[in-house]
Amino acid sequence: MQITSEDQELATRLRHVLARSARRLRQEAGTDLSPSLSAALATIDRHGPLTPSELATRERVQRPTITRVAVRLEAQGLVTRAADPADRRSALITVTPAGRALLAAARTRKDAFLSERLDALAPEDRATLERAAALLEGMLE
Repeated sequence: MQITSEDQELATRLRHVLARSARRLRQEAGTDLSPSLSAALATIDRHGPLTPSELATRERVQRPTITRVAVRLEAQGLVTRAADPADRRSALITVTPAGRALLAAARTRKDAFLSERLDALAPEDRATLERAAALLEGMLE
């Protein structure tokens, strides 16, 4: 399949828009967590409890990186680590109630930010964004 210059231009534009959107949503979240800490916490919340190896695989990073992330999240009281009953050499990382509360508050702020902007759009523009969201979800699966 030949990639056209139009596809390359669209890919560049989408990359810029998605990166700016992600950065703006991180800013709106109102937390002091780095993007890697936020992502790991959200992954543990969504799929946990997880071993460090499972988390590293899901986050697509090396095990030593996840170990440092887990230590930082634990130091902030956002996760706990306990011995894995299936493998005592490993640990299970679980989100704490404080971690869940932080995620919920951040999600609420980000959703409010986006909702305000969507409310200002014409119905046909909102429908276009709804379709675009579905297309992006499908592309990234």
